[in-house]
Amino acid sequence: MSSQPELSPTEWVRKQTEQILAEGTTDGVGINGRAVVLFTTTGAKTGKQRYVPLMRVEENGSYAMVASKGGAPDNPSWYYNVKANPRVTVQDGERVFELTAREVTGDERAHWWELAVDAFPPYAEYQVKTDREIPVFVLS
Repeated sequence: MSSQPELSPTEWVRKQTEQILAEGTTDGVGINGRAVVLFTTTGAKTGKQRYVPLMRVEENGSYAMVASKGGAPDNPSWYYNVKANPRVTVQDGERVFELTAREVTGDERAHWWELAVDAFPPYAEYQVKTDREIPVFVLS
């Protein structure tokens, strides 16, 4: 496993992550005025650590990772990393801690999906754009 997580090849994601790392906090970094959390996942095939900034969806100390990919027909690559390696590092503000992810379904997914859409309304539009049910992980 690499000691330094890799930045995203996607420019806007990389810049957002670099800002979080430079400031030491996720505070003040967001999308459309909405807060983000910086997750660090471990690659399913490579074992490399990778930064994944996502919208902040939190309830009672648990967090959600929403694999929306903007409503694309396929899951983001980090989805497969979390499935293979569910131990994830979370940075929320200046706090950094580890949690374990599990994909949720049924009523539990519906609850977290509602929280996700409240946190970032475009998620609802993303679901309409794709035939797949957008996966949701809960980290606790």
